[in-house]
Amino acid sequence: MKFTDGFWQVRPGVDALYGREAYEAWTEAKTIKVTVPTKVIEGRGDTLNRPVLTVTLTSPLPGIIGVTVEHHQGRRKELSFDLPGAEAGHGKATVDDGVARLVSGDITAEVSLGAAWDLRFIDTSTGKILTSSKDKALGYMRLDPDAQVDRGPVGNGRERSTRFTSDTYVHEQLSLGVGELVYGLGERFGPVVRNGQTIDIWNADGGTSSEQSYKNVPFYLTNRGYGVFVNHPGHVSFEVGSEAVERVQLSVPGERVEYFVINGGAPAGVLERYTALTGRPPEVPEWSYGLWLSTSFTTDYDEDTVNQFIDGMDARNIPLSVFHFDCFWMREFNWCDFEWDPRVFPEPEAMLKRLHDRGLKVSLWINPYIAQRSPLFAEAMENGYLVKRPDGDVWQWDLWQPGMGLVDFTNPGAVEWYKYHLRRLVHQGVDCFKTDFGERIPVEVDYFDGSSPERMHNYYTHLFNTAVFEVLEETHGSGEAVVFARSATAGGQSMPVHWGGDSTSTFESMAETLRGGLSLAMSGFSYWSHDIGGFEGTAAPAVFKRWVAFGLLSSHSRLHGSESYRVPWLFDQADGTAEEHPESAVSVTRKFAELKRSLTPYLLQAGRTAAAVGTPILRPMQLAFPMDPAVAYLDRQYMLGPDLLVAPVMQEDGTVEFYLPQGRWTQLLTGETVEGGRWLTQRHGFDSLPLYVREGATLAVRAGESEQSMHIAPEITVEVHP
Repeated sequence: MKFTDGFWQVRPGVDALYGREAYEAWTEAKTIKVTVPTKVIEGRGDTLNRPVLTVTLTSPLPGIIGVTVEHHQGRRKELSFDLPGAEAGHGKATVDDGVARLVSGDITAEVSLGAAWDLRFIDTSTGKILTSSKDKALGYMRLDPDAQVDRGPVGNGRERSTRFTSDTYVHEQLSLGVGELVYGLGERFGPVVRNGQTIDIWNADGGTSSEQSYKNVPFYLTNRGYGVFVNHPGHVSFEVGSEAVERVQLSVPGERVEYFVINGGAPAGVLERYTALTGRPPEVPEWSYGLWLSTSFTTDYDEDTVNQFIDGMDARNIPLSVFHFDCFWMREFNWCDFEWDPRVFPEPEAMLKRLHDRGLKVSLWINPYIAQRSPLFAEAMENGYLVKRPDGDVWQWDLWQPGMGLVDFTNPGAVEWYKYHLRRLVHQGVDCFKTDFGERIPVEVDYFDGSSPERMHNYYTHLFNTAVFEVLEETHGSGEAVVFARSATAGGQSMPVHWGGDSTSTFESMAETLRGGLSLAMSGFSYWSHDIGGFEGTAAPAVFKRWVAFGLLSSHSRLHGSESYRVPWLFDQADGTAEEHPESAVSVTRKFAELKRSLTPYLLQAGRTAAAVGTPILRPMQLAFPMDPAVAYLDRQYMLGPDLLVAPVMQEDGTVEFYLPQGRWTQLLTGETVEGGRWLTQRHGFDSLPLYVREGATLAVRAGESEQSMHIAPEITVEVHP
């Protein structure tokens, strides 16, 4: 949100009041409080008739400084993120020689008293300033009703209204050094470097080809080895060098903002501390790393169709781990009533047992809406389990399903009611759930617990996924629970897995999907998947085959679409390639599915690392090689775990350009060894892509035919697992 008109002026209708000096500071236990008036106090009269900001410095964990900026402190406590790792009483607070100082591990916050506002965050061991808040950085903005300010996105549940829009905003601006680059802020499909962008933290169902995001996370990190997390689950607006070009501006509606500066020394260290604060991802079961096959969305499917697909994969020796039933496992117009459509699936328990007997796990699609025709709608309405409008009516609309209501997960009774129906399905034999939607959350509503609708808009998905994840964990055990979620916010990494949303079936969408995954990884999420071949439309055979290789070299892999099936032999029919041809869709799917099955022990080790320290399995090059300036803008390649470099092919002719960092690398598919520190341009057939192992790696693989076909250089250690 931009409040200024260039460097010198503010926009019409904006009254900008800036914290001008640190007038006074004092300690309370291990906390520092600072009085920051909006005018330099030169005489007693200057204390009258003007706002004062109170800045509080705390430390929830070593290496993290928390900053709270408040105007009026008498407002009722608002919803904030759950911070499971936060602990009270870290740091050492002092006020000496005109400097207020809070030291916590390897980060120090300093404020100079009696001078122009200057809050510095310093690496304790080196004395280097990480970032700072200087003159005109702390802002309290009062807006006229007709102020020429864009107050944020509209749509996907956000109506402009007097109940939502605020007349006051608090903002902070943190400095950017020369050459400093910003990453993260959730799943975003544009360039991975955020500099120059305006980012609204507001979950929306906009597809992968838009500036909207399903997973908004008010957390960024930079190539200078620190990160910033804003503890506000509602609308946060970031101007990343896009208003004050030498600063990151963050602003929130209301009277208060809280943020944390996290020192890590390197991006991986920042993620370790950020996930310690907001929640570590758990380990996920081995079966989840295998190939998932879906019915797709609006296609026709019954048990015979399902079996034809499973039989087809089995007959073609394509290993399959999970079968997913999308929306129409329930009767149309009834979503969600958690009942199998008896016209199509007359004996679901027996069918689920038959699928289990074939060694498959089963996933079901659900969302947090209850359609009016569902018998559960009246029950939920009668018991107060649905979100209400301010006049007491149940909130309903017709986007998605006619007359649907929204489960109120702030109501403990509604949560237990929703969990009851999920438990019924688990007891039938369902292994996991795809939690769709969770972004189109309205603001013209009231919640059972009185939560602010603005703050609940993004946080709603967290409550939704928590309810589902808890059911799976209580029934299957720790480390065995998997949700396949589309929407999320900060802390959502503790309930994996997440997929990239609705893409189209093109090379361009394949590239934007990868950018979303890289951005999400920089936001603390360790497990990630996407719809192989794209969701909307039907991919050309070339796109499908390239996406198969990419998808099966992601942490999780699912074949899924909208209006057409995603079994590979249908794509052979599309281009006339014989199935047994080594570059056919069937052969390519088999090859990379077998390769992934062989690499499962390696992925399991990477998952254990994620659970221990928060380092994602899909690792952006900037995360894996923070000292190499050549990787700063790379967004078409990544590391899969610590030692495998993957560069998906996204060109019709098979050409791919990629960068190998310093060291010796071995192409896993051919055994070719090359020296890094340079760019390469290659052309690959459909059965190949750049897949390199770095020198000195230890590669854990599963014994079998696929492991024997790998080409491993002598300097790479291979651990063969049964």
